[in-house]
Amino acid sequence: MDIRQITPRYSVSPQIFPEDLAAIKAAGFTKVICNRPDGENPPDLQSDRMAAAAAEAGLEFFVLPLTHQTMTPENVARQAAEVEASEGPVLAYCASGTRCSVIWTLDAAPKIGVNEALTAAARAGYDLSGLRPRLEML
Repeated sequence: MDIRQITPRYSVSPQIFPEDLAAIKAAGFTKVICNRPDGENPPDLQSDRMAAAAAEAGLEFFVLPLTHQTMTPENVARQAAEVEASEGPVLAYCASGTRCSVIWTLDAAPKIGVNEALTAAARAGYDLSGLRPRLEML
């Protein structure tokens, strides 16, 4: 696992595996968000299998598949609401963690400022500076 903290409440990761979920729970996470569409994964890593493994580990699990086309204001708000409603820290994952970082940054920039949002993503290892024009329009 390669968990990267963006805020104390929100971390991201490249693809996780069912056997990782117990360790994710032990690390203090309460919810896992899957931002990876099932079409990108083999059956063992698709959201229904991951949801079952998360439930077995005692974790909440939420699925919000993201692509460039589905990175909409509505989905940004849905992800933010899931994080806000969580009883503790949230781990979001996709193929590399980038989509999970982008959706967080799209929500955070209007609240904390573009520079701070981009800096938080960069500290986690995600250079999202190419989003600056879009973020500044928010």
